[in-house]
Order: sequence, then structure tokens, then C-alpha cells
Amino acid sequence: MNTPIRNNMNQPIVGAIAVITSLVSQNIGAAFAKTLFPLVGPAGMTSLRIGLAACLLVLIRRSWNAMPGQSIYKNLIKYGVTLGLMNLLIYQAFARIPIGIAVAIEILGPLSVVLLGAKQRWDFIWLVAAICGLALLLPLYGGAPVLDPIGVLCAIGAALSWAFYILAGKKVSSQQGVDAVAWGMVVAALVTVPFGIAGAGTALLSSKVLLIGLVVAALSSAIPYSLEMTALRRMAAPLFSLVVSTAPAIAAIAGFLILDEKLTIIQWTAIALIIFAAAGSTLSSALRSKE
Repeated sequence: MNTPIRNNMNQPIVGAIAVITSLVSQNIGAAFAKTLFPLVGPAGMTSLRIGLAACLLVLIRRSWNAMPGQSIYKNLIKYGVTLGLMNLLIYQAFARIPIGIAVAIEILGPLSVVLLGAKQRWDFIWLVAAICGLALLLPLYGGAPVLDPIGVLCAIGAALSWAFYILAGKKVSSQQGVDAVAWGMVVAALVTVPFGIAGAGTALLSSKVLLIGLVVAALSSAIPYSLEMTALRRMAAPLFSLVVSTAPAIAAIAGFLILDEKLTIIQWTAIALIIFAAAGSTLSSALRSKE
């Protein structure tokens, strides 16, 4: 008698575990991907990651049995294009600034969408926390660690892409019988691969590069985006965003363990403020929706 209720209660928990696993896998993959930047550059690595991930997903999931119909084309293209742009831009940021800082800036994209409709006093607190966190990351005052301005701009561009990716992904995930992740990845590959070929050329065909690229594709794209699509079907968007708000900390830890990217106390404080703002704004949004 209680089984359906219990299953419904467990759905958000399963979704949250899927998102956390996705973030860990994605950031470990990103850290390993950065080790290939000297060989193929960030654009080459992005195209390798997305291109191989698209092939893996289509083959493993036999996506030709779940072809998208005309009704989903528009949303699927939006999903794939924003996915491709987000990856191109964030990898350009990774090449220039620490991974943890790049992800902290990137997460301001989804956060800004929530705060644009903010009207309550608590929302003002989250906004101030986000602004203070960003200010601590940027060299706007004496003694601040200097960050590459192009890297910062790329992270901001990735933030905007991430906001649109979440919105597009939510629409696509609601379509039953369509392998949205795989076909979205194919669209993303069509966006990113030309940039990779232009930047890296035949270096992309090196056996060493292909092997590492395959591992990165699985860790950073195929596994995470499949998990995220699973999560989006099982949890509300506010809860999804709340769990995703931990991304900067996970990225910073991965950067430290794999790349030895050491952050200052100021930078860790900035990341903590941005996570606080993202988590707080998500909770406020969820509470308002229940009123």
C-alpha cells in the first residue's frame, strides 16, 4: 500500500545522488583534460571530449531506436548548442584560471536567473553574497590574486550558457521515448568539433590523445549528462540547482588533488560565498513556490 508513496519520496534522493556523482565525475574528467591542453589546446580537448562522448552515447544506448520527432527538434537544438558553447567556453577558462574559480564564476549563471526575479529581503542577502564572492575573485582591489581577464570572460560566457542549458534540458527531459542526452550530445559535437579541428588538426588523432580523450569523454560528458538527465526527471528544478551549487567546491578539490592548483584563503572564501548564495537563493525559491 505504501510502496508508491515511498518510491515517490525516494525519487529526489536518487536524483540528488545522481547529481553529486555527476559533478564528481565531471570535475575529475575536467582536471585530467587540462593535462592535454599543451598537446591539443582547450578547443581540441573540448571537441575530442564531446565528439567521443556523442559516439559512446549513441552506440551504448542504441539511440537510433529513439529518434527525435519534429516536435522536439527546436528544444533539442537549443539543448545541444548551449551544451557545446558551455563546454567550449569553460575549457577556455580552465586553460587560463584554476578550475575551482572558473566553476565558481560559471555557477553565477543559473544563480542570476533565480535572483532576477528576487523581491524578498532574503533574496537581497543572496545577491550581496554572490557579488561579494565575485568581487573577492576578481582583482578589483589591492592584494587580490590576479586572474587572466580572458579566462574570467570565458567563465562568464559559460555561466550564461549554463543558465540556458538548464532551461533547455528541463524541457527536453520531459519528452518520453527520446534519447535526449545522446542526440543533444550529437548537436553539441557539431558545434565543437570544427573548432577543435581548426585548433589542433591531426594532433587529435594521436593514440595517446585519443585514449585520454576517451576516458575524459566518459568521465566528463557521457556519464555526467546521463546522470543529470536522470536527475532532472526525478527532482524539481530548485532542488537540482541546490545540489549543483556544490560544484565549485568539488571542482576546486579536483583541481588541487589532480593538478596541484592551490587556492588562497581569499579565493576559498569567495567560493564559499558563491555556494552560500546559490544554495540560499534556491531554498528561498523553493519556499516561495510552496506558498
